Amino acid sequence: MDALADLAARLRGLPPSCGPVRLVGVDGHAGSGKTTFAGELAAALGGAPVLHLDDVATHEELFAWTGRLLGQVVEPLERGESARYAPYDWTAREFGPVRELPAAPVVLLEGVGAGRRALRPWLTRLLWMELPCEEAWARGMRRDGAAQRDFWAGWVRAERRHFAEDPSRPFADHVVRQSPEGYEVLPGPSETPEPGRFITHRDGPSAVC
Repeated sequence: MDALADLAARLRGLPPSCGPVRLVGVDGHAGSGKTTFAGELAAALGGAPVLHLDDVATHEELFAWTGRLLGQVVEPLERGESARYAPYDWTAREFGPVRELPAAPVVLLEGVGAGRRALRPWLTRLLWMELPCEEAWARGMRRDGAAQRDFWAGWVRAERRHFAEDPSRPFADHVVRQSPEGYEVLPGPSETPEPGRFITHRDGPSAVC
């Protein structure tokens, strides 16, 4: 069984953390590969819903979206109800049509800040994409091109400030590394691996900002 299939099986076997839902956070620096990984993990989970925090944040509230997420998403899921939220359109700079997020057995919460302290009580697991910040940001800037250079300059400052005030990585259950063969899932800072666990050690975790 590959790492994603093994991780998916173990996530399904965990007790619910948010009403009937196993809410899994996927955090890491912008550009670290969270969206792609979350999509592949969702597929391994049989089509688990994914909420991208880019849909909750705005230009004016890059990280000040906690209340909106709790009210529109976490609280309904905790009641076993589908969540309803309006995703933000980064081009039009306004919220778009309302979407539904079902209270599925596993729901992935993906984006910078998914492991913030206000959300951790509802997470069954927190995964951290292990890529140093400078490398992740450079990759994101290449992806978005010169037109987004000014946005990225502001984002980097905001992300540094966010993680300085509210770090996620120290509380991660697992860190995830992308490799040419796929993904490696390793023990996170908050977890002491047991003998025989699917998680494997290699070199130590990379430095983060």
